[in-house]
Amino acid sequence: MTNLIRSKWNLYTTTLPRLYAALFHNSSSSAAAAPPTQTTSDSLFLRISRAGDPNIPVTSVLNQWIQEGRDVVHSDLKFFIKQLRSYRRFSHALQVSEWMSNERNLHLYSGDIAIRLDLIAKVRGLDQAEKYFDSISDASRDFKVYSALLNCYAQHNSVEKAEAIMEKIKEEASKQVTDLVVSYNVMLKLYARVGDQEKFDSLKQEMIAKNIRDIFTLRSWLNAYVTTNDIDGMEKLLMQMEVDPHVTMDWLTYSIAANGYNKAGQFEKSHVMLKKSEQLVKGKMRRNAYESLLTMYAAIGKKDDVYRVWTLCKRLSNSRNSSYVCMFTALSKLNDIVGAEKILEEWESGNTCFDIRIPNVMISAYCKNDLLEKAEAYVERLLKGGYELNASTWDRLAHGYCKCNDMDNAVQKIKKAISVGPQGWKPYQSTLADCIEHLKEKGNLEFALEILQMCMERGCFSAATYGRLSSYVRGEIPETNACDLMKGDYYLKAEEVPDGEKEREIPVSC
Repeated sequence: MTNLIRSKWNLYTTTLPRLYAALFHNSSSSAAAAPPTQTTSDSLFLRISRAGDPNIPVTSVLNQWIQEGRDVVHSDLKFFIKQLRSYRRFSHALQVSEWMSNERNLHLYSGDIAIRLDLIAKVRGLDQAEKYFDSISDASRDFKVYSALLNCYAQHNSVEKAEAIMEKIKEEASKQVTDLVVSYNVMLKLYARVGDQEKFDSLKQEMIAKNIRDIFTLRSWLNAYVTTNDIDGMEKLLMQMEVDPHVTMDWLTYSIAANGYNKAGQFEKSHVMLKKSEQLVKGKMRRNAYESLLTMYAAIGKKDDVYRVWTLCKRLSNSRNSSYVCMFTALSKLNDIVGAEKILEEWESGNTCFDIRIPNVMISAYCKNDLLEKAEAYVERLLKGGYELNASTWDRLAHGYCKCNDMDNAVQKIKKAISVGPQGWKPYQSTLADCIEHLKEKGNLEFALEILQMCMERGCFSAATYGRLSSYVRGEIPETNACDLMKGDYYLKAEEVPDGEKEREIPVSC
């Protein structure tokens, strides 16, 4: 671990030279998203990229730059935001966006506003995003802004609000079929996610009637069959896509089919689909595809294929922490602790930056295999090495203690997780519920209420949920349990579940 001397805080990147090289990647996107061209702007981006600690405001870097007598233009700031978003540094991206208007008084175009709306929802929650939307003038509320709000509602499973905005989008984009299909796809995924098959089918028929569809639409349809375990429907659509001259089959489409067969327990058919998927891997998407294939092959128990794809992945230029995360996840699925420890040693001695996601996956793997002592020793080694552990680290360790029925330690670790977690972060629902139940049974109501109060203050759940849980802890709500009382506004994405009990519906890169 002592070899990991690079930035502890740049959690979603590899080496700074690779980030610097990203500045010179000239994509086919609009000029507004083009990389900065002046060396001074390049230096500013490097300063921002180094400021990876989410608790350190990136605005101090920008202000220092200006105090040095230098300047930064609108297009540069937009590029910084784009890069920060790509590395999931949403808080810093939002800070740059707000600095644009608050400190530099730069005019925000509708695209800037749409991006800020999305960032506010991710960083501060849906309520704050709605308040920001209400502050936007009618003249600035165009198709892009409404589409961003739709995405916010969809991400939070707010069906009725999403439907209302969708009607507004149809009015705004009546002649923009290419743009409109994206919004239709958002609604398809929302209906699939909440399990409203009737609305999904109705929207699907509307899209067919209006001839509004693209490859993403077809993938949504295909994945809907996967979600409902309709293998016959999935196979029929897949065959139609394969013979349609207007459809270009790709690796992701076959991965979706592989996931469908996997869920149905048809592992050999899933293996065939993954082989087809692998044959279509090419170009810039190779790393994303290989990372996805690692976890997909692991899901059907194909250990040899996992290591084979890992070799292909390592041959690509510039090792990425995301690849290691996927490999550790795959080996965890296979319960290959020995293999995971060997690759952990390889990662620690390599030239990649410290990335807390990798220790977190390793800790989950230990806990999953009832190797709690190894998990504890690894956490201790990280702390002695001076590495900052995040909320998810303590959450996963708490989950391990729960599995071993060491509830006193679980309670202490879940409290630690909540205390260090950013606003809006949520601990694993079952672990939190088990801790509350344990404290209630022991009669330690004061400690239980203290944890619940912390959860509400940190935005883990609403005041209403806090009220219900508090009443339950005091014995005022009989015949229920803590987990059920959280369901109203408590949900986690699959990748946030400690040891992967909940699989992702669509295989995507890690």
